[in-house]
Amino acid sequence: MKWGEVRRLYPNQYVQVKIIKSNVDGNVEKVEEVAIIRSISDPKEATAELMKSRGDTLVYHTRNEKMELEIRNHPGFRGII
Repeated sequence: MKWGEVRRLYPNQYVQVKIIKSNVDGNVEKVEEVAIIRSISDPKEATAELMKSRGDTLVYHTRNEKMELEIRNHPGFRGII
């Protein structure tokens, strides 16, 4: 499902999604297609689910026009650089 369609179906909500298709441009991952896992109405629950998210599953708010994720490369390990 395209992000625009998700925004139309779930206006002004947090949604838990699985990334199906994306591309990387520099340090930004631009998501093209997602699969909806569920909508989340409580912001605290959304934050908790985001903290537990791994890999290609994440929580995002539909107020965002585009689904773009900043890729961060941390050279240090546990704060040691």
